[in-house]
Amino acid sequence: MPNPPPAWVQALKPAGPQGAELLAHERAQSNVAVDRLAELLHTKAALERQQRILGLLQPEKVFDKSQNHSLGRVDRIQRSLAKGKRLQQLAEQYKWTTEEVLTANELVGEPTPYGLHSTMFLVTLREQGTPEQHKLFLERAQKYEIVGCYAQTELGHGSNVRGLETTATYNPDDKTFTINSPTLTASKWWIGSLGRTANHAVVMAQLYVGGKNLGPHPFVVQIRDMQTHQPLENVYVGDIGPKFGYNTMDNGFLLFNNHKIPHVNMLARFTRVDKETNQYVRPASPSLLYGTMTWVRSSIVLQAGGVLARGVTIAVRYCAVRRQFQDREATEPKGENQVLNYKMVQVRLLPLLAAMYALHFTGRGMMKLYEENQNRMKAASQPDQDSRGAGPEQLRAGADLLADLHATSCGLKALASTTAGEGLEVCRRACGGHGYSSYSGIGPWYSDYLPTLTWEGDNYMLTQQVARYLLKSARAVLSGKAPNNDTCQILQSYLDRREKGASFDVLEVDSDIVAAFAWRTAHLTFEALKHRDVENRSWNSLLVDFWRLSTAHSQYLVVKNFYEAVSSPQLAAAVDSETLGLLHNLFRLHALHTLEREASEFFTSSAVTTRQIGLARTNAVMKLLDEVRPHAVRLVDAWKIPDWQLDSSLGRYDGEVYPDLFRRASQENPVNDLVFDPYPWNENVLKNDAPRSKL
Repeated sequence: MPNPPPAWVQALKPAGPQGAELLAHERAQSNVAVDRLAELLHTKAALERQQRILGLLQPEKVFDKSQNHSLGRVDRIQRSLAKGKRLQQLAEQYKWTTEEVLTANELVGEPTPYGLHSTMFLVTLREQGTPEQHKLFLERAQKYEIVGCYAQTELGHGSNVRGLETTATYNPDDKTFTINSPTLTASKWWIGSLGRTANHAVVMAQLYVGGKNLGPHPFVVQIRDMQTHQPLENVYVGDIGPKFGYNTMDNGFLLFNNHKIPHVNMLARFTRVDKETNQYVRPASPSLLYGTMTWVRSSIVLQAGGVLARGVTIAVRYCAVRRQFQDREATEPKGENQVLNYKMVQVRLLPLLAAMYALHFTGRGMMKLYEENQNRMKAASQPDQDSRGAGPEQLRAGADLLADLHATSCGLKALASTTAGEGLEVCRRACGGHGYSSYSGIGPWYSDYLPTLTWEGDNYMLTQQVARYLLKSARAVLSGKAPNNDTCQILQSYLDRREKGASFDVLEVDSDIVAAFAWRTAHLTFEALKHRDVENRSWNSLLVDFWRLSTAHSQYLVVKNFYEAVSSPQLAAAVDSETLGLLHNLFRLHALHTLEREASEFFTSSAVTTRQIGLARTNAVMKLLDEVRPHAVRLVDAWKIPDWQLDSSLGRYDGEVYPDLFRRASQENPVNDLVFDPYPWNENVLKNDAPRSKL
């Protein structure tokens, strides 16, 4: 590392007022009960767990973050595997729960090559495996005797799971399956943990029985030798190379040349090929096969609020410390103005502050819905006390909920990840020039999060699933055969009131804001249905309409979940009245700012008037910015994101932005240890040997 700066440099201080003073002033002007609000968001147990695990991780040299922004990919991915190994050792040593493992990974703050093993591989084995397969695969995988991944996406197919080209052909003579890659585009691609780490994969492949294609099914396939870790014969596997971000993960490719696997390797909880009859046994509901992707999408919604909170925390704290220019209307010179005082900064950051709370409460509701669905599916797939299988009413109820969950997870995954991803870029730009530095902590986090907008289904493609579900629900309402769920209720309510019109007081009544969002969704649904069923327009010609419809429906769900959260007795009991009032203001800010941005659809649907839209923009939103502004720092403090996890000079809790930024640049930057030979006639680039990185 470079030599420390001379004493006269170390003695320099930033021009006053200091960052610590500014943040102290910010916190003093607000009475938000940070600790109580933090416990509401995360629970007291989760916060205590975070502090306890942080105390274990920080002293460990393997988790040192000082060179994260300076090393190349080869060094970083090796260091990341070392981190993953140490995390697993600690998990075994301290007998960590699943929640503790997740907390540790969040604190480390980068994907490790074990990432897909600990999430999708284990989840798929658990949710889609039989008891026999749990014994054979899951128990060993939980002990890391097997290290796996989830191999679905291919070089030629991502969102279109039905179009996957990898095949699994059943061999009735020896009761095996042959896994094959018939084309180059059948190569599995983008698969996390596959490139150099995994020795097994859950491979999604088209199942062929008796020459008939029965669609994609999951198979457990060994791909590397358990001792040498070399690829097995007729298996070609490797890393796909550097990416825009996420470069501590070994995303990989995988090809098979007629690779045989045993019969037991087809995950068979919901469907199987009978060994005795060689017949395919169909699932009670074909959609059961996609449970893993539904879980991942649901978890993405839950995580989106925290992802955005990281960027907003950095930007809000830094913009409270950063000062630029003087207030033009100041009656006397008071020095430069805090950047957070400028309305153009507030209107970019404070709605994102509201959005991170909205996404958090929506994510909670999403995971609750997923868990309810899993319980129904388990009940439907298990015999009752009389050893009878599930009745059709049980299967239908589970399938109905799964259809609702699938559509909800698709729409909210698209909206939540887009909001978080694009929001991080807004936060980076709000930090001005210093936001471009990796030491800001936003850029690296943004690049690592960005693939979420396209994996588990490209966000634009996923919106078609939502539109399909809404059109089906609208047809059911019109036929009088609709199930009693929220979607059908808002569609029926729209039909009942359509002739006399809407009369929502969105500026004064919070529940009317939710109703206006529901009305807009219903209006766009019936408009799309008219285009499709009456005018017979093609599906492709309506894709833009479907995207708008999905976005509207998902925004309604977020607003509805946020409203229900801030209006709940549980929240009122958890925080003081001032904090409760502020959370209601955050709800209004999120909802009215969204309404303003989508003004044309709210107007054309007659959910609101042009006068209401104008007042929302000029009065309500601007007033809400003023009311939220004094509490901004405390509202991000309530997320309790440790400095070590943020890894940001700009977002430090103590406000010491400039000393930390200078320290990192001058003392942790290995480029400053190089002595260049600048003369073009000398062959050497350096006058000294380049420093070697140490793992």
